[in-house]
Amino acid sequence: MPSSERPLCLLPARRLATLIRHRELSSREVVRAFLDRIDALNPRFNAIVSRVETDAALAQADAADAAVARGDTLGALHGLPLAIKDTVPVRGLRSTFGSPLFAQNVPREDALVAARLRAAGGIFIGKTNVPEFGLGSHTYNPVFGPTRNAWDPERSAGGSSGGAAVAVALRLLPLADGSDLAGSLRNPAAFNHVLGLRPSQGRVPHVPGEDLFFKQLVTAGPMARSADDLALLLSVLGGHDARAPLSLEGAVPDWGDRLARDFRGARIGWLGDWGGHLPFEDGILALCRGALERLGAAGLTMEDVDGGIDGERLWRAFVVLRQFSIGGDPVSQRYDDASSRRQMKPELQWEIEQGRALTVAQVQRAARDRSAWYERILGLFGEYDFLALPAAQVFPFPAEWPWPRRIADRAMDSYHRWMEVAVPGTLSGCPVVSLPVGFGPGGLPMGVQVIGRPRDDLSVLQLAHAYEQLAPWMTDLPPAIRDIGAPPPRPEGEPR
Repeated sequence: MPSSERPLCLLPARRLATLIRHRELSSREVVRAFLDRIDALNPRFNAIVSRVETDAALAQADAADAAVARGDTLGALHGLPLAIKDTVPVRGLRSTFGSPLFAQNVPREDALVAARLRAAGGIFIGKTNVPEFGLGSHTYNPVFGPTRNAWDPERSAGGSSGGAAVAVALRLLPLADGSDLAGSLRNPAAFNHVLGLRPSQGRVPHVPGEDLFFKQLVTAGPMARSADDLALLLSVLGGHDARAPLSLEGAVPDWGDRLARDFRGARIGWLGDWGGHLPFEDGILALCRGALERLGAAGLTMEDVDGGIDGERLWRAFVVLRQFSIGGDPVSQRYDDASSRRQMKPELQWEIEQGRALTVAQVQRAARDRSAWYERILGLFGEYDFLALPAAQVFPFPAEWPWPRRIADRAMDSYHRWMEVAVPGTLSGCPVVSLPVGFGPGGLPMGVQVIGRPRDDLSVLQLAHAYEQLAPWMTDLPPAIRDIGAPPPRPEGEPR
């Protein structure tokens, strides 16, 4: 790769967009640089799938440059290369969901996330890899194979937004969309040393879909390397859509100019291992707590807090509501066809079978238990500004494992039990950000999740911004790209 292009892949997304807008860089230059980086690294890590042909991607970039030259109104991501999570239908782009059932699927319409990224001026250069139908927090599937950890390709990338996290970590993309039901933005962010934001429930509408009122556990959200770029992408993804009756009113502003905040007197409640309910691999709790304690320099204090609700009760509520949601998904109807069922991974078949066995009483009980947790979390937010706990219960594990069978001395009784730490954030409906906390044994990354008050996504972004100033490991680069060097400093007075 020409040395003149190498720094471009390290620049923040916002800066790249600004340079394109001011004609200091062309979209062609930027897209070419990222495509070259993808060609150099992606064969080893497998983060980007269904890669668009180079000539087609550069043609999109040339059209973006022509729009700049004409003085057209430009979107927030104008001219930036993007790859969309492979669970998101994209018009004219192969969208497989990681499933043999959809291996040749080319949608005719964009899902909302894709439409908003397209309208913002993004250049689509492919998709990011996922587990089959996004199930499980380990990215592998029979269509494209596994995505490998950005810091150690022998390890898991996490998931289900594993391809997105690795692409952002390796600078194959400036930023990326993801989605989260059971930590799918938070776990891969932790495993790959980037930031992932699960926005407030309803902040990013979930359309199209046949279930517009009950599908409340999953949400799309941004992944990036800074709070500023999270804010930029959230402003594109978020905002009301009348087709989604539970979406929050109003547009989501770009909060990039509001990230600085005085946190003196703010308090964090540390939920830790939920009173011993959650098992953790050695070193994770201390690493996460120690990282958050750095916020003391910004005036925040942290103390232990009791979750106040039985952890097993919360887990069962989550499992039932998840199965209820999956059981209503159109893909579950294919279970009845034997040939289709044989092409579904065992975990999906199990989810469908469990969902079909649910009773009304079980679903009602789960809904009541979720409500009880929300009431409890409101009480906690009467005393604390934020709540925190690790973003994962294990460090990145060997890529050939389907999932961790044990944590510490406890056996995992399902393929997703090892992700249980994500459940409090998911069921709260509150905004949750995963922040890198540095590295444990063997240089493997880990992250901590911080839960904010209901609908207060801005405060979560502000906390992430403050954290960045105090965590020296935030600028660390994966071994595969340390040869690139540091990005050049921004000249004084350059537009943000």
